[in-house]
Amino acid sequence: MILLGSTGSIGVNALKIAEQFHLSVDTLVAGRNIPLLNEQIKRHRPKYVVIMRDEDRMLVDHPDVRTGETAILEVIEESNSNHVINALVGFVGFRPTLKALECGKKVALANKESLVVGGSFVDTRGIVPIDSEHFGLWYLHQGGRSIERMVITASGGAFRDWPLEKLANATLEDALKHPNWSMGQKITIDSASMVNKLFELLEARWLFGEGQYDALIETKSLIHALIDYTDGSTTAHFAHADMRLPIAYALMGNVDTPIVERMDLSRIGSLEFRPIETERYPIWTIKEDLLAHPQRGVIVNAANEAAIERFVAGNSRFVDIASMILNAYDKFTDEPTSIEEIFEIDAEVRRYVRGIAC
Repeated sequence: MILLGSTGSIGVNALKIAEQFHLSVDTLVAGRNIPLLNEQIKRHRPKYVVIMRDEDRMLVDHPDVRTGETAILEVIEESNSNHVINALVGFVGFRPTLKALECGKKVALANKESLVVGGSFVDTRGIVPIDSEHFGLWYLHQGGRSIERMVITASGGAFRDWPLEKLANATLEDALKHPNWSMGQKITIDSASMVNKLFELLEARWLFGEGQYDALIETKSLIHALIDYTDGSTTAHFAHADMRLPIAYALMGNVDTPIVERMDLSRIGSLEFRPIETERYPIWTIKEDLLAHPQRGVIVNAANEAAIERFVAGNSRFVDIASMILNAYDKFTDEPTSIEEIFEIDAEVRRYVRGIAC
């Protein structure tokens, strides 16, 4: 496999699956966690290694270390592996997805931004989703029954139980206190703002086609997806939150080996569901319009990444993230007609958001 984002949580779990099923690792692409990358190199002996910063090159224990975004595209093209796991974070993952599909490779996709910003230009026939929510929808969708609505679940993020009046004073440290697990900085902030779930609805729209999509909060994160059928029945995908399960299916097509511990519902006892309310999650006000105009996802993604940069740098408040996104969404209405326009819109929106007064 070609593993993009090897030192993140998805990358680590992908390598666990590689060990369990004796799969070879052709390429490792990582960011700045060089000690963990060196451990992975020693264990899996990849042919290619790519890191982001040239100044870290001498720290990597491998004879062929390349650096930068262009190098990622080069190794995808040069590698003989037919499987690419794209677990990169953010807009940087878009071009590698396009390159992998262009090369005829199968993409196990965790980089939701690839579809959020450019779903109309991505051939989803070459993609297998490994986000737990989309895997759950895919898993439930195998029976061929007529579907009324697809629903994904959300944890609610760090502020799901906060008094609304306290949100204006929320700090970066507060935003990173996820109630259910530990994740990277950006995705944890996206979870707190509900942007992450908005993106996942867009991703589902591109993966499964036009239809009705929605989300709700399930506080224990044990149900990942539900499907409402036209006959009035609903099915749910229960599983302990463990990325090894969707990764195994993405790499091997079908799995008859135990991957995760079976869920004991008698020990769980009860589940709690909540609606996603716009008072707590203002970004949710554009959900229906965005699903009706999914090409505008590039606007929301660019505004979100720029707004998070400002929040992390201490130049804005947490509540300003949603405000800046909604501001940009109102200002920019054009839908990209080419891949080149996606990058142009992305750059323009970022410049605009960086200049908004808070």
